[in-house]
Amino acid sequence: MPSQRQPFAATASVSMRPGGRPALPRLLVAACLTVIALSGCASDRSQWVTVRNTPKNPLENTLQLLSRSGPKPSERTAQVLRRYDLERLAERDLSATITRLQQLQADSTDREVQYSVAELAYIAGKKAEMQERSEALSYYGTSLMYAYDYLFDRQRTETLNPYDPQFRGACDLYNQSLEGTLRLVQADGQLRPGTQGVVHTVGKQCKFDIEMKSSGWHAEDFDNFKFVSDYQIAGLRNHYHTYGLGVPIIAERRSHPDELGAEKFYPDKLTFPLTAFLRIDRSELPVDGTPAKPRFVLELHDPLDRQTLAIDGMQVPLESDISTPLAYFLNQPDFKIEEVSTLGLIKPGEVEQLQGLYMLEPYNPNKMPVVMVHGLWSSPVTWMEMFNDLRSDPYVRQHYQFWFYLYPTGQPFWVSASQMRQDLAKARTAIDPRQSSPALDQMVLVGHSMGGLVSKLQSIDSGDQFWATMTERPFNELQAEPDLKKQLQKAFFFQPNPSVRRVVTIGTPHRGSSFANDLTQWAGNKFIHLPMKLIASRQALMRDNRDYFRQDAPLDIRTSLDSLDPHSVLLTTLRGADPGPWVSYHNIAGRQAESGFASWFSQEGDGVVSLESAQLDGLPNVRSQLVVEADHLSVHRHPQSILEVRRILFEQLAELERFPLPAGEVMMASATMEESTADKTPPAERTATSPQGSINVLPHSPY
Repeated sequence: MPSQRQPFAATASVSMRPGGRPALPRLLVAACLTVIALSGCASDRSQWVTVRNTPKNPLENTLQLLSRSGPKPSERTAQVLRRYDLERLAERDLSATITRLQQLQADSTDREVQYSVAELAYIAGKKAEMQERSEALSYYGTSLMYAYDYLFDRQRTETLNPYDPQFRGACDLYNQSLEGTLRLVQADGQLRPGTQGVVHTVGKQCKFDIEMKSSGWHAEDFDNFKFVSDYQIAGLRNHYHTYGLGVPIIAERRSHPDELGAEKFYPDKLTFPLTAFLRIDRSELPVDGTPAKPRFVLELHDPLDRQTLAIDGMQVPLESDISTPLAYFLNQPDFKIEEVSTLGLIKPGEVEQLQGLYMLEPYNPNKMPVVMVHGLWSSPVTWMEMFNDLRSDPYVRQHYQFWFYLYPTGQPFWVSASQMRQDLAKARTAIDPRQSSPALDQMVLVGHSMGGLVSKLQSIDSGDQFWATMTERPFNELQAEPDLKKQLQKAFFFQPNPSVRRVVTIGTPHRGSSFANDLTQWAGNKFIHLPMKLIASRQALMRDNRDYFRQDAPLDIRTSLDSLDPHSVLLTTLRGADPGPWVSYHNIAGRQAESGFASWFSQEGDGVVSLESAQLDGLPNVRSQLVVEADHLSVHRHPQSILEVRRILFEQLAELERFPLPAGEVMMASATMEESTADKTPPAERTATSPQGSINVLPHSPY
């Protein structure tokens, strides 16, 4: 797996008409591809975010920032000006007005005056920022200081009224003054965590320390940043923004290609949410009666870690936005979901270099992994709605981390399952080589469509049932090159992964799909180009093992569409396989409303997978089943499906509290990831293994 990953970005252009071969009529080609698309999970969002004409600003209307006659002070500030006979002066000389109000405020305990200074200074900063940079910085600094003092003045004894609109106005003035300052300073390249920045104002200079406040990201991970307020979400259904103090930003991550561990699982150009907060520390005692200069610290907080700040003994909400940085990452020019999805289906060999696990959050050894596995003609982007919704829950993100598995969807699903088995083992070795993180042994797999089959294959014992679909003869009689024989052994002989505790299947064709019919299989064989090495291996097997394989052996199954045929013997074998006794299954099926003439000819289901095929009736270890009113392309994005996955995650937490059993008391539940995902020896050659390890127990759940 390469260290510099461009996840989902295609590495070659897609050609639907191979050179040198006669093209089918355009209409027939379009029809075939449409049928394949309907049987898959393809989806595309051309725009995840758009750039706003002007940054979003909560003071825009109050201060008439975009008005031709504006900006203007609010009515309450205008009242203060009238009360102190400063209205005319404010029209002529805003700077002099601010100075006069500062003098009045020094001898007064009136918070209205204090607020007016902050507001007028902000207006002056907005007017000056296009012409006089240092002057604008001076005004923004004044506004920021007075807004901060309004909210956290230690010398005042009266309690602020949180129901007063002016209270929120002071928060907005603090946030917008800080954002205005950061926009002007950003051009100097000084905003680097672990360093000290300098702001040059009129006749002064102000120094401030920059500190990263994140449990997962570090100062060296910070490359650059954008302002959340510059962007409008277009591709995500829900926008998760919390209100408080601070400036939400989009942090661009710097890659570290020479590092080991989790580094290889972070995609290139990853972005993550941060909130900038300027702390004003006046804790130093004055010297010789001279007031001590405050210490300024620009803190960059990870809102996925914390939702509040401790300021002067108070817990203050952190302003945050976790959705816009995600949408910004998905919207990058080299992130082309339609290309990687199509390449994964049409030319699976060209996606092999991108195949594997991806992490969009910092790896945490104390959080349980939720691994999301996409379906046919799709990619991890299909999970972004669910990911965005689930991690908005503080309790979910406190205990779980989300990983995404990308694989070429043109190949048979059991081939992808074998590769996933190996990729999970490699990931565990990379991030937890000593097997010292019990949370990683509480893995939840969530698979959509064909991804549900790939996921389910991580949780069952093959026995000799899968090999029996190929031949009645022993595996050791097979004539093949060592590498090919090893690949077959991995694909047909395996044990359930002991780290997988739950498998959630959504819109999965457990009994195949009627869309995998003669037409789509013909189209698949026409357009899906498997790697030549794979084709040559199949031909070599047939040549070197005459009369070895069964007449109906699935060697003829070349593509993923072939493998989803309702008559596939491997689907029947998968349904009858023994799951690990520690594994729980949860199933979600879609059902779309059919009416009119079309309903006479279609089966009840999501339009691609029948309801009968999508359910797990009568199978062992099934804990829950849910039917939602949704079609195949949207069933995993449906609010009820997302809520059900959330419920399942809470259920796992509750059971871990209630049943903190040693792993040794559950058969195979504590075997290491390496033991479970290593090649399983064929029946005649197996040796026993002894379990070790323990199940993680989490803190008490409030749910």
